[in-house]
Amino acid sequence: MPRAEKPVRPMRIRDAVFDLHKVGVARFDYRDPYHFAVSISWPAYIALAFGSMLTLNVVFALLYVARPGAVQSLPPGDVLRAFFFSLETLATVGYGEMAPASTYGHVVAAVEILTGMTFTAIFTGILFVRFSRPQARIIFADSVVISPHNGVPTLMLRIANGRLTTLTHAMARLAVMVAEVTEEGRPFRRIYDLRLQRDDLPIFPLTWTLMHVIDETSPLYGLGASDLEARSIRLYLAVEARDAAIGAVVQDLAGYMFDQVKFGMRYVDAVAVDEQGRVVADIARVSHIEAIEPMVEIDSLDLRPLPN
Repeated sequence: MPRAEKPVRPMRIRDAVFDLHKVGVARFDYRDPYHFAVSISWPAYIALAFGSMLTLNVVFALLYVARPGAVQSLPPGDVLRAFFFSLETLATVGYGEMAPASTYGHVVAAVEILTGMTFTAIFTGILFVRFSRPQARIIFADSVVISPHNGVPTLMLRIANGRLTTLTHAMARLAVMVAEVTEEGRPFRRIYDLRLQRDDLPIFPLTWTLMHVIDETSPLYGLGASDLEARSIRLYLAVEARDAAIGAVVQDLAGYMFDQVKFGMRYVDAVAVDEQGRVVADIARVSHIEAIEPMVEIDSLDLRPLPN
């Protein structure tokens, strides 16, 4: 007979980058502890490491106390001293005051030493992976702006290199997810690529404003602010670059909802030249926007069908 599958407990999962939710998957997959240990936050990892160490020492302390005489110089029922003896044994450190005094004590101590070596190897290895994992440190603007550029409505999204070192071979890909209705009347979400005027940079030292021209070939052609909300527009940006300082490729993602798209706005200049002739980027101004003067009306275009 076929083996019955174990039902998965419904669980709501939220992706902080894309603001999406998943139902029907477990929050923690215990069959893949490595991914769990690497993907959790630093506070959670530190709490997990110290909590595991504390639990192991409490368990072995209770085992030492359970058999009086198992450890020399350990008063019967003294859990606190047994805990410190367990901690010293787990770390393979001995001070000579207490030591196993029976076969039972030696067996428990041997098991604890093996457990301590395994525990140290696992958590040290995961700690190294977490520290050595490359991080992009790419700063994304809080809003996407749509304003005329060379007389054509253009969607613009500004990003910045948040590190002092220069990134190289930077590549960006921008996409939009649109809620549609099929010919059968069923709701359907489709993802369109938004062609960028330039989707790669040989060097990425300061800031980069990604531009998508909203012409007749654009999936956003003819859509105003109300249309973006009606179609539940979501924009997704993926950036990949090489960090020469660590010799590794770094990646980062960002997601934008329809209400983060600002019409008739533009980014405030974040790059200037100082008195010594050096190019200076003010990263704190990456998200600063301002209204176009005079205001250009670009939110009254007729709604056109999206291209297939």
